[in-house]
Amino acid sequence: MRINTNEEKLRKLETFKRLINLSLTAICLGLEIGVFAYHWVFHFQYSVVEGLRNFWFKGHMLEIAIYAFVLFMLSSMYGGMRLGYLKNSEVIFSQVFSTLMANIFIYGELSVMAFQLFVPDVFLTMTVEQVLIVIIYINAANRLYRAIFPPRKLLLVHGERPIEGFCSKVESRKDKYVIVKKVSVKAGMEKVCEAIIQSYGAGECNAVVLGDISIEERTPLLKFCYGHSIRVYLLPKITDVILMGAEELHVFDTPLLLTREYSLTVEQRFVKRFIDILCALILLVIASPFMLITAIAVKLYDGGPVLYKQVRCTQNRRKFYIMKFRSMQVDAEKDGVARLAQKNDDRITPIGRVIRKCRIDELPQLINILKGDMSFIGPRPERPEIIEKYMALMPEFAYRMKVKAGLAGFAQVYGKYNTSPYDKLKLDLTYIENYSVVLDLKLMLLTLKIIFWPDSTEGVEEEQITALREEKQRRGQEEE
Repeated sequence: MRINTNEEKLRKLETFKRLINLSLTAICLGLEIGVFAYHWVFHFQYSVVEGLRNFWFKGHMLEIAIYAFVLFMLSSMYGGMRLGYLKNSEVIFSQVFSTLMANIFIYGELSVMAFQLFVPDVFLTMTVEQVLIVIIYINAANRLYRAIFPPRKLLLVHGERPIEGFCSKVESRKDKYVIVKKVSVKAGMEKVCEAIIQSYGAGECNAVVLGDISIEERTPLLKFCYGHSIRVYLLPKITDVILMGAEELHVFDTPLLLTREYSLTVEQRFVKRFIDILCALILLVIASPFMLITAIAVKLYDGGPVLYKQVRCTQNRRKFYIMKFRSMQVDAEKDGVARLAQKNDDRITPIGRVIRKCRIDELPQLINILKGDMSFIGPRPERPEIIEKYMALMPEFAYRMKVKAGLAGFAQVYGKYNTSPYDKLKLDLTYIENYSVVLDLKLMLLTLKIIFWPDSTEGVEEEQITALREEKQRRGQEEE
């Protein structure tokens, strides 16, 4: 009876939390739209040609509605509306970025309507006002949200594999989660279930995390929690990720899940290739001045070659030469040993640090895209030597080469440069198994955001490969 009462309280709390989240987000968007409406009514419509001055009232409302729609969509996509989910700094950055993108779009639209460049000084003033509102409001709203809703208390069910890595990730988000209890599956299924019921019923925890345990141990626990309406967080296996993209079939009276042998259909490959060529040509024209400046800077720094060519693998492990602006010293790998860039790597030149931060070093890969070696979106291409190392630890690493390599991918958007190889593999497989043209376009737009977000350009930790090897040995045949 106690657990049912607790369940009802948690259900009401989740509903209340959602309403508060939506209300706080709506206020932020409302303030920004209000600033635009003010400038539109009192400045913009009197600053352009006669055609815009004679807008009817409905025309004014339509323009404000267009801006509101664009801002809402960009905020949803970039994470500006994920108050209480992302870190405070990430929410602010996401919303500021969404605002800048919305303003650039609307500025272009109004310039076309006015047949001239729209009043840039007033538009810049409006943007500064909106950015200040976002920074001040989101800081205050996040404080309020955290005060009302404390972090979720978790019970971690773990096995023999090390849990320090996962615990440290949870520790980095104390504002959202806190592990209050840990129980090992070695205690036995009955003891684990009893611990879950006691902790949940007493309000000691309000969610369960099923760590990286075997499928045989996980399945009954998942059913148990589901049967008792207990929230569960799950660390997915490779097979779980593959099934995420499975197609439901209802041929018989028994549900079937279909995983296809080919990742992309003929139509999808055609559309993807068309988008790649079109976007690569457009970006080459736009980026050419930056590429020229970068080439000159790299050459003047140490007189070495401007471009760095390296063998990488794309679809079906086919080798090709990837092109980048050189960001490391000329003799960075004079010993002939392939190494990933380390955190605070002293082989990176001062010019290299700048172009790596801004991702300018990747621009020559637009030529690789035109040649057909790469796509805009896909798993990042790895060196053959690195692939061999990873596949010795994770044979499933070969799965990510079922599609063409990409300039950016799911793992770059939702992970970091130093995300573990196993987690990157799961992210890449998520993309492969859920591919769509819409997803590609969304990831292209999201890539614009991560270019300016520093976390995504960190190097790997020096011990990462070794740590993964030890982890694999302990993992044994768990995924079989």
